[in-house]
Amino acid sequence: MDFSLFYFANDSGATERDRYRLLLDGARFADENGFTAVWTPERHFHPFGGLYPNPSVTGAAVAAVTSRVGVRAGSVVAPLHHPARIAEEWSVVDNLSGGRVGLSFASGWHAADFALRPENYADRRRATLDAVDAVRRLWRGERLTFPDGTGQPRELAVYPPPVQPELPVWLTSAGSAETFRAAGAAGCGLLTHLIGQDLAQLREKIAQYRAARPDGRGHVVLMVHTFLGEDDDRVRDAVRGPLSSYIRSSLGLLLGSGVSGARRVDPAALPAGDLDFLVERAFERYYDGGALLGGIAKCAEVVEAIRDADVDEVACLIDFGLPTDAVLDALPALDVLRRSVSLAPTGHAER
Repeated sequence: MDFSLFYFANDSGATERDRYRLLLDGARFADENGFTAVWTPERHFHPFGGLYPNPSVTGAAVAAVTSRVGVRAGSVVAPLHHPARIAEEWSVVDNLSGGRVGLSFASGWHAADFALRPENYADRRRATLDAVDAVRRLWRGERLTFPDGTGQPRELAVYPPPVQPELPVWLTSAGSAETFRAAGAAGCGLLTHLIGQDLAQLREKIAQYRAARPDGRGHVVLMVHTFLGEDDDRVRDAVRGPLSSYIRSSLGLLLGSGVSGARRVDPAALPAGDLDFLVERAFERYYDGGALLGGIAKCAEVVEAIRDADVDEVACLIDFGLPTDAVLDALPALDVLRRSVSLAPTGHAER
C-alpha cells in the first residue's frame, strides 16, 4: 500500500499570512519520509478548494522544495484547457522535478468553473478522454495539428521536452462505474473517494476497472480524510468542528451545482435542522470507517479494509480545517501507520 498526501483546503478565503505553509512543509515531510506523492487539485471561483486554481503552479512549488516524492495533479480539469497547454506546463514541472510528475484528469462538474471554457461544458467527459490522448501523445514527442490564429492547421510539439518518456496518468471519478471502466479501457490509473460510495461498492467498481484494463491491473488511488493522534476520542473531538465545517462547505457546493444532472438545491433554503442532520450523518460515517481519523490502531484497521477493497494507494487529505501546526505535528503518527502497514517503497507503481 502506497501513501501520499492530498490537498483540498476548505476556506481558501480565510485571512492567513502564509496560506501555503501546510502544503510546502507537508511536502517536505512526505519527501523526507518515504511517502509516494503529493497531490494538489484544480478549483475555481469558490472558497472550497480555492487555494488551488492551477495544480501546475502548486506542483512547481512542491518540485522546488522536494527531491524524490511524486508531484501530481489531483486533478487537472481537462476541458478547461488546451491539451498542448497542459503538456507544456507539466513538462516544465517534470523538468523542475527531475521526472516526478503524474497527472489525474477530471471532466469537471461545477458549471461556474466553465466560465473559462463554456463551450466544453456539455460534452466535458468526451473532451477529457480526448485531452488525455492528446497530452500523452505530445508528451511522447509526437507533433499534433491544431488550428492557429488564422484558422490554418499547424503542427505543434511541446517544449521543453519532458524528462519522463511516458506520462503517468489517472482518471478521476466521483464514483461513476462508467468512468472506472473508461479509465481501465484507456490504460489509465484511477483516482476516487468515498463520497457517495462505500468500500463494498468501491471494490465492485475496481473489479470492473481492472477487467477493462488491457493488462488487468492498473493503479487505484483512494482519497481519505486523515488526522491521527494518540487517543480516538480526543481525535474525534479535535476533528468534529473542522471536518463538519468542511462537509458543510462541500455539501453546499454539491447541492447548488446540479452535478450529474441532479436537481439543484439552494443550501440556504434548506431548514437548518435538515442540513445539520446531513452533516452529522456524514461526519459519523467518515469518522467510523471512511477516513483515517483516530489512533494508529483504529486507522490500521481502516487501511486493511481499504486494502481489501483492492486499492493500491491511500491519498491522505490533511488540510480540512485543523490548525496548520496541529496537522504538521500529527504527520509523524501517520508515518508510523504507513510504515506499519506498508512494504518499503519500490518506486512508481505501473499505471
